[in-house]
Amino acid sequence: MAPRRSPRPASADDLLTTLGRLTEQARLGAEFQQARVELAEALQREMLPASLPEVPGLRTAARYAPARHGLEIGGDWYDGFGLTDGSLAFSIGDVQGHDVEAAAFMGQIRMALRAVAAAATDPGDVLGRANDLLLSVGRDLFATCTFLRFDPHTWRLEGARAGHIPAVWATVDGAYGIAEDEGGLPLGVLSGGDYPVTTRPLARAGAYVLLTDGVVEGPSFPIETGLGQVARVVRDGAAADPEELAAEVLRVADSTGHADDAAVLVLRHDAPPAR
Repeated sequence: MAPRRSPRPASADDLLTTLGRLTEQARLGAEFQQARVELAEALQREMLPASLPEVPGLRTAARYAPARHGLEIGGDWYDGFGLTDGSLAFSIGDVQGHDVEAAAFMGQIRMALRAVAAAATDPGDVLGRANDLLLSVGRDLFATCTFLRFDPHTWRLEGARAGHIPAVWATVDGAYGIAEDEGGLPLGVLSGGDYPVTTRPLARAGAYVLLTDGVVEGPSFPIETGLGQVARVVRDGAAADPEELAAEVLRVADSTGHADDAAVLVLRHDAPPAR
């Protein structure tokens, strides 16, 4: 029986060829991933509003920061628009999941909220109808959301939450807190959901701040700690310019080690105007 031959040792050329092939595969994979990230960023950037509505006595500002790692991008949004009765609507939210699909779903939610709000001014009705509309399209995604309506005639905020983290408020005389209002399920989970409405008279000048969990929660940073930190920032900046306050709130995300998107929406209001 002839002796078995041992495998031919790989030559330097063979090793270089294999290494080149693997390098090219890695490069193409990285370029593909980067292209998806850039597309998700572009989708989100184009879908966020270029400006936010204001009225005398109410100034607004927003900030958005993309996720820091790879494809962890695509789900957070904020929005603001006028309604036919003269009131202003504001929303902020976070789509479950990331990447291009989440960015596209975020755009659908924003448009659904705008369309529904044209016919239903009650924030709870807006969220309920938008929830059923999103369920009808059959997407396997859900989103948390807060929807607010500001009435410049009564100087009141009406709001409803769909599984979203609470807002933070403060007044210029030093009072502040976390708005632990009752809420309902996230959008896109269950049809016929109930979204209780909370009415908040803006009796004193101050700030009302909406945010997403990327601002206040990180891998080893509890959301309660983050909310407390934001509450102190809002307390100290209740009389500040809304652009400055939004930037300061967003800086809280730097201490959380967050890997998610982060969005902040500030409503800086004066005391009610004399009637």
